[in-house]
Amino acid sequence: MSLEIARKALERYHDVEVDADGALTFAHGGVLCVVQGTELEEGLPVLNLTCIVAWDLTDDDIPARVALGVGEGLFGTPRVIEGERGWDVTLRYAFPSVGLEEGPMGTLLMLVVSSASSMRAELVD
Repeated sequence: MSLEIARKALERYHDVEVDADGALTFAHGGVLCVVQGTELEEGLPVLNLTCIVAWDLTDDDIPARVALGVGEGLFGTPRVIEGERGWDVTLRYAFPSVGLEEGPMGTLLMLVVSSASSMRAELVD
């Protein structure tokens, strides 16, 4: 149910694809995003939004820039991973979705996605 509300909320702003496992995928400002749902226990649905901010960044200062608050969003946890071709940066946000209607759900999701886009703009440009 939560993923259905999230899909409707996101479709106000983006083209959303529903994957075979029910996950929602979309892109915002060059950031690839996926929303997955799980139920931690009965009555506690949780949505997890993962944004792939950037990949294969070669600047050695990427981890420090992310640690110092590049993008400075209020929602989400950034992560920097060293890949074979450079640094990959993600932003994740998980939240209980019980009781969230379409409007508030859309606002919350877009706050996270906007933070990811701001972070990308600072890292890639």
